[in-house]
Formats: sequence, C-alpha cells, structure tokens
Amino acid sequence: MKLKEDMNPLLLQVFRSVVWVCSFITFLPWYFLSGAGTNLDRARRVKARSVSGRPAGPYRATNQVGGIHQKLVWSLHLGVDTLDKVMVHGATRFPERDCLGTREVLNEEDELQPNGKVFKKVILGEYQWMSYEETYQAAVCFGSGLAALGQRPQCNIAIFCETRAEWMIAAQACFIYNFPLVTLYSTLGGAAIAHGLNETEITHIITSKDLLHSRLMAILLEVPRLQHIIVVDSKPTSWPGFPRGIMVHNLVAVQELGERYPYSDPLPSDIAVIMYTSGSTGIPKGVMISHSNIIAGITGMAERIPDLEYVQTLLLFSVLSLIHSLFPLSLLSPSQSTKIKKGSKGDTSVLKPTLMAAVPEIMDRIYKNVMTKVEEMSSVQRTLFVLAYNYKMEQMTKGYRTPLCDSLVFRKVRSLLGGHMRVLLSGGAPLSAATQRFMNICLCCPVGQGYGLTETCGAGTISEMWDYSTGRVGAPLVCSEITLKNWEEGGYYSTDKPNPRGEIVIGGPNVTMGYYKNEVKNREDFFVDSNGQRWFCTGDIGELHPDGCLKIIDRKKDLVKLQAGEYVSLGKVEAMLKNCPFVDNICAYANSDQSYVIGFVVPNQKQLTVLAEQRGLRGSWEEICNNPDMERDVLRIITEAALSAKLERFEIPKKIRLSAEPWTPETGLVTDAFKLKRKELKSHYQDDIERMYGGK
Repeated sequence: MKLKEDMNPLLLQVFRSVVWVCSFITFLPWYFLSGAGTNLDRARRVKARSVSGRPAGPYRATNQVGGIHQKLVWSLHLGVDTLDKVMVHGATRFPERDCLGTREVLNEEDELQPNGKVFKKVILGEYQWMSYEETYQAAVCFGSGLAALGQRPQCNIAIFCETRAEWMIAAQACFIYNFPLVTLYSTLGGAAIAHGLNETEITHIITSKDLLHSRLMAILLEVPRLQHIIVVDSKPTSWPGFPRGIMVHNLVAVQELGERYPYSDPLPSDIAVIMYTSGSTGIPKGVMISHSNIIAGITGMAERIPDLEYVQTLLLFSVLSLIHSLFPLSLLSPSQSTKIKKGSKGDTSVLKPTLMAAVPEIMDRIYKNVMTKVEEMSSVQRTLFVLAYNYKMEQMTKGYRTPLCDSLVFRKVRSLLGGHMRVLLSGGAPLSAATQRFMNICLCCPVGQGYGLTETCGAGTISEMWDYSTGRVGAPLVCSEITLKNWEEGGYYSTDKPNPRGEIVIGGPNVTMGYYKNEVKNREDFFVDSNGQRWFCTGDIGELHPDGCLKIIDRKKDLVKLQAGEYVSLGKVEAMLKNCPFVDNICAYANSDQSYVIGFVVPNQKQLTVLAEQRGLRGSWEEICNNPDMERDVLRIITEAALSAKLERFEIPKKIRLSAEPWTPETGLVTDAFKLKRKELKSHYQDDIERMYGGK
C-alpha cells in the first residue's frame, strides 16, 4: 500500500539516511515520553477468547468485568435503564451544555454546472444551540401535546423527517411518554412508506413540510388510520387541501396545547423504536428495539471508545447514528458539502469535531480527492508528500508516531475534517485497506472499524484505537458475544485452518426483540438459548484471528456462484474498485447462468472528461458516458486497478455500463446498498442487461 517513489535513487538514499539519523537521535526520548511501548503491548494483546474453548466460540472480550465467564454488560449507570432516564440524567448532570445545534440557512442560490445542470447551493450562518435542559423541557412539552391530541402510551407513532433538532426533540418526547417510535427512512418509496404506516397502525405522524408535500401527500388515501400530521416547520399555520378526517398541526402549536399530561414511565422491556430497514432486498422490515437494547448497545460502544464520559446521553435517530454521533448531541446540518456554496464553511470546519463516524463511501471520496490533488502538485511537492507518506506508514507499523510529518506535510489534509480529529470510525460497509491506511496517515488519528446491524442496535464489535491493523472490525463489545456457525454451501467451517470461519451469530442484551408482525423471519433469524439469551444470525461470514479480532470475509446474500462454480463476493469487488480514481461508485452484478461479472459505474466526472479530451471526444456528459469507446477505456483502467488489488480473474467485471446520473434512491437506479436483484436492475437497464447477456 506504499505510494510509488518516483525520484532519483541516489537522492532517495540520501533522504532515507537523513531520516534514519534524525529518528535515531530522537527515538529514545520520544519512546519513553509518549508511552509507545504501552500502546504496542495493547495492540498485540489478545482481545477476545472463546468461552467454551471451542473454535466456534462463543467469543467474549477479555476486558469483560469479572472475566469472560461473567455476565455481559448491559447498563452504564445503575438505575439508568430506560431512555427517558437517560435524558433526565444528561439534563441533570449537564444542564447548560450544548445539546442540539441548528445552523441557519442564510441564502439559497442556483449554480450552473459545467454539464448544463443547475444545482441549489446554500450559504450557511452560525449554529444556534439548545442546552440539555432546554431540549428536555421542549421534549416534555411536545410529548404532553401529543397526549392532548390522543396519542396513548404503548401505541405506535411515526416519524418521517430529515435529520434536524426537531427530530431529536420528538424522539425524546416519545421516549418520555412511552410512545413506541416508528422510524422510516426519508429515502423510502411511497409503497414502502405506506406499508410501514399501515403495518404499525399509525394514527399520528411527525414529518417536515417538504416531505409532506413531496412524499406523503401521494399516499395519504392509502393510510386509512391516519388522523394527525404534526409538521416540524413553524410556517405556515394552516394546511388546506387534505383528505377529510386528517388534521395538520405545527410542532410549536402542539407544544403549547393545554396542561401537562403525566408521564407514563416505560419499562426496560418496552419497545422504544420500531425501525424500518432501507428495504434494499425486499419489503422493509420493522425491527423492534427495546429501551434496554439501546442502553446495552450504547454501553458496549462507550467502553470501547476512550474518554466518552457521558456517552449515555447520546440517543440518536437511527441505530447507525448511535455510532455516528457518540460526541454530544450535535446534529450536523442536513446540507451535504456538495450543496454548500464555495466560500461558505462546512459543518466540520465550524464544529471542529474530535470524534466522527462515516460510511466507507465518504472516506473513499476523501481518499480519491486528495490523491487527485497530489497528482496535480509540482514534482517537488509530490515527492515530499510521497516520501512522508511512506515514511509514516513504516513508523505506524512499528507503533510509532511522526509529529514532524503531521505538522509539516499532513496538516492541510487533516484540516478537511476540522483539524482536531481524535478518532475516526467506519461502519455500514467494508472499508478497503488502502483507504483505511490513507485515513490513518493523512488525518493523523486512529481509524477504527465497527460491525453491527440494526438487529443488534448497531453494536457488535469495534476495533481498539491503538490497533492499526487494516481489514478487521475488532473484538466483541462487552455487551455482546460472537459465535461462528458452519455454512456448508459456502465452504466455511469453524474448524478451518489457520483461523475459524463461519456465519457470524451475535448474542447479548443488545440483540433486539425481532421483526414487527413477521414471525416467519423471526424464526429464521433469531433464537433464544437455554440461558434465555437472544441471538441473531447475521448472514455475514467472518473469520476470527488468534487475538480475538473479527474480519468480515463474505456475506451469504452477497455471494454469487458463477457458471463454472467460482464464488464471487460482490461487496468485496465493489469495495476494491471504489478506490479506482475513475470510479465514484460501482454496483457489481453476477448471475449463476454466466461465467463473469458486470458492473454499473458512476464515473468521476473530472477524470472521465480529461480522458475524453485526450481521446478527442466531444459532447455532453451523457453522450460521453454512453460512448462505447469510453466504456472500453474505463473497463481497461478498472481491470488494471482490479489486478493491482489482487482480485481473481473471475471477480473482475467483464463488461461495464457508465451511468451519467448519481445513484440515489430518488433516481430509482439502485438503492443505498446497491444490492438490487437482477429483475430490479432489468426494470431500469433493460437494454444494457440484454446487450451484456446476449439477450438472455
């Protein structure tokens, strides 16, 4: 994973000699003052062991309180066992601290793009903050108002809204008054939204003005039980044109309704959230998550991430966000950096976070953008960057730091995320080793990977901060344990050498209550052992290393058997090829009737435009993407990248299709997970599929 050192060998040797002398002089003082030896010992120690002594497990963290044979941890503070108590705990201990931040949108402008399209760009102002005490009081008032509108304890209420402060206020209100909160992704289609609302028998829904008009209006007649719509926007105050029997209210007006209704204290076993999945492989399923499930998940994460003294106050709108926002409840503005007008500071520049989590796609994008800038540097600057990069990589593998390189070379890259990043976490999909190492080096902080699912409250494993290995997701958290189940069809067994392999099964108090009104899937995916502990069969294939750390190597639903009998992991192919400079995103697809893989690629516009100019091609962005010569050139480049990433020949896409549109749920091309089945892909790419598969 070293960068190519393109310089005179004699000069290179001189540089290495100077570096060696400096390192020799400063090594001993630095080694003893920095505690590097302790960190090395921590990185090398065994982090999890099999409780049973068998290679299949179950495996538990070795730093479990009382040893690996003691009960799993499920609570951070004695007596704080439900989410309403968590908020009270936070408001009591930190009443004046900033809790929820909203960034004002000063102006919106239309900006013409080189391809002729017009994008909306926003100019953002400063953050306006609510304290923990103010947030708690706002939640109590809103919960009381919902009760005045007829919402009753243990009766489901839905929230269908973008990330914003009002989302969290509404969620806290539901926790306090014991209203099970049904969450729906704002990217779901109309049929999926109606399915979730009807299945949970929703009479009250919380939403935004934009989503009400763009998504909900079209399906209101398909949700016959719906009576009240609460809009979080303050204006307008009247809402004409709705079907008879449906009343529309503003959040502020609901907060001001009547007298305070008494709380209905939830039990730890009560449902806190029914979270509907993205539905990437079928109809969305509602995961029932109890108060104690979330408390256990937070407890496990807090133990693994250092210096999170009051993490128990951080209750966010989705299980993935429990990992994403383990710092105080500061919700970043909904606008993405691509929507912020040039010259207006992004959220990370303003907030300067010390802890952040991101999906691999974001990290891949940072990696490619920085490397593109490196290629555009002068030869002297590029050489200095490459030498510093490779030197720091060598030092990191030994457990050492490079403060001089960090200050002189990587300071500008680090400033992309505010310049104060202490820990960066990755989750949601595989992170390639090249991207992880790049983030380690250039952002000057540990980059850990986590593994968990909605069904386990996002908790399962997180790598330790001083573990600089790549491609692994760490050891089990103190709230969970992991066992490996043989999968004969894929050829994975717990008796495999050198490391046991198999389907990952997670058990512990963080394992959720199952799927809402779906007993068939509950019997397939969940079970309770003789000790009364719940387990979830993830469908992911893992390998446990001798130090107890887990590596995700396959997924049962992601594995496709080709015509000649080879198995292809589509997720692995996508993760490897996303690092190619010409690829912004890729969806790999394979069919058992064929002997090869195909790919749908969103190309990097800048790189592809330069390539088109070199080939003498002119035309619109769509015409360039649809040009067969460009497809052949990009396929060649992707093939070279795949070979350098050591993909097998049968894993390399044989044919590709370039997409001129970004893949978002709104375009209908693919879902967030890019895991559509062939029949779904055919509905969007009929001609391409027939051409690629010879009419089959």
